[in-house]
Amino acid sequence: MTVRAILESKGRYIYSVEPDERLSAAIRTLAERRVGAVLVMRGARLDGILSERDIVKVLADRGADALDGPVHAVMTRDVVSCAQGDTVGEIMEVMTTEKFRHLPVLENERVVGLISIGDIVKWRLNEYEHEQQALHDYIKSA
Repeated sequence: MTVRAILESKGRYIYSVEPDERLSAAIRTLAERRVGAVLVMRGARLDGILSERDIVKVLADRGADALDGPVHAVMTRDVVSCAQGDTVGEIMEVMTTEKFRHLPVLENERVVGLISIGDIVKWRLNEYEHEQQALHDYIKSA
């Protein structure tokens, strides 16, 4: 199974913030959208990603004063991404090895989606349920 199949199932919508936006506003976006990460974009260009981990780290290091600072001071700049043709197994390995929970999906350097570990788990559970049903139907017909 590929990233493309997951995106077709879940949708390609992404949440993003501007690099100069205040961290407190970005946190509000995370809370309102009920997501664990947002892409940091300047127009159509991906500048970074801001995750809950980035926020916890800066709050632990600098305290509440960090909330008034810009997102670009906190975001992860070296973003690891995937492509629509990547397999679920490949991105699961990257996420596990690198300890990421979100991967932007890029095609020709253009963002076309965002995959989370939750999306993968949901996809795998649905796949497992379909396999179970197929086995059940096969046994019933035998």
